[in-house]
Amino acid sequence: MRPFNNIEPVCQFVVEPALISLLLIVSTPLIVHITADGSPTLYHADIDEHYHSTFGAISESRHIFINEGLRHRAEKSDIRPIRIFEVGFGTGLNAVLSAMTGLRIDYTSIEKFPVNQDLLSNIPRDTSIDVELFNKIHEAPWEVSVNISPTFNLHKIHGDITNICLTDKFDVLYLDAFSPEKQPELWDASMLAFYASLLDSGGVLTTYCSKGVVRRALQQAGLITERLPGPAGGKREILRATKP
Repeated sequence: MRPFNNIEPVCQFVVEPALISLLLIVSTPLIVHITADGSPTLYHADIDEHYHSTFGAISESRHIFINEGLRHRAEKSDIRPIRIFEVGFGTGLNAVLSAMTGLRIDYTSIEKFPVNQDLLSNIPRDTSIDVELFNKIHEAPWEVSVNISPTFNLHKIHGDITNICLTDKFDVLYLDAFSPEKQPELWDASMLAFYASLLDSGGVLTTYCSKGVVRRALQQAGLITERLPGPAGGKREILRATKP
């Protein structure tokens, strides 16, 4: 990640999750499921959690992260490139959809347990996805910045968001970790305050989780929160939080 001069790093260090949780995540085979809109996602059997909504993987990502996050921020400011930070690279769907907007973007994403490349190569491609971009994003090496296209720069971090130092600030933050019930350590008040600290003034955080405890923690971290309608056929509400 490219550091800014004279900016103190923002650091987060918390106790690791229980070993049993870690073993479940790294040892369990992932299963490809086709969601209601025809797009694929992955299912983690041992924690009983899908990587995306079963009502539509692409529909969910486009609505929550692209439209209510990226495009919303782009309409509010002419700052380019737009600096995006993603919690949970997963299948790379949010990165691909972001790149497909054609906006100038610097995209940073962190993932503790990258999906096996062989499995990714066998996931059926939705016809609305740019296959060339998808392949370039997944073939890009970790830990370095890569120009995927003339408008999209990608930096994938193989690491633990609960134990990282960052010096950059961001315009958009995609909070797309597994649910609070499955990964509570990524949703407690200290972590939500950490995410808020990564946003520059005017920056926005979007997430599928609209729980009151999450909303209140973001408010306590200084963000202005909005409950917004969820994607068609999916969650009733989603959450967007803005840094004044």
